[in-house]
Amino acid sequence: MLQTVPTVEQHTLSVLVDNEPGVLARVIGLFSGRGYNIDSLTVSETEHEKHLSRITIVTTGTPMVIEQIRHQLERLVPVHRVVDLTAGGPPIERELALVKVAGKGDLRVEALRLADAYRAQVIDATTDHFVFEITGRISKIQQFISIMQPLGLVEVARTGVAAIQRGPEPM
Repeated sequence: MLQTVPTVEQHTLSVLVDNEPGVLARVIGLFSGRGYNIDSLTVSETEHEKHLSRITIVTTGTPMVIEQIRHQLERLVPVHRVVDLTAGGPPIERELALVKVAGKGDLRVEALRLADAYRAQVIDATTDHFVFEITGRISKIQQFISIMQPLGLVEVARTGVAAIQRGPEPM
């Protein structure tokens, strides 16, 4: 008898929480305590008057594991709402990255040409390096980083994923 291996999926979860000390540590503790991995994590206050923050977590697991994560997050006291943005179809996801590339001569010219093709902005430059700002889908950011590698990639700083559901309804 053949056993089917459950498919591993990447999901983006949006978690609305009280904006107070220790909340992020509790959410992260849930993941680390159960051996779940976080691929991306962003946090920001979204409703100042209500003192609410939104945590966007990109994680990977089988459908059953994703459902467990969602239910365990819902049971945490400072959590108001958990939405699996991926469950309703692909959400709109963007990321920002700062990419430092060092090089001279032809490598410098090629880095500038490719940055232009990817619509990356030069936000700092000297005679021996550039810092590019690039925003877009995660795959676009990954591709840009990959092509800059042989051109003198020095350092990368990424914000993590910001995501929102499609359609007129709020989270």
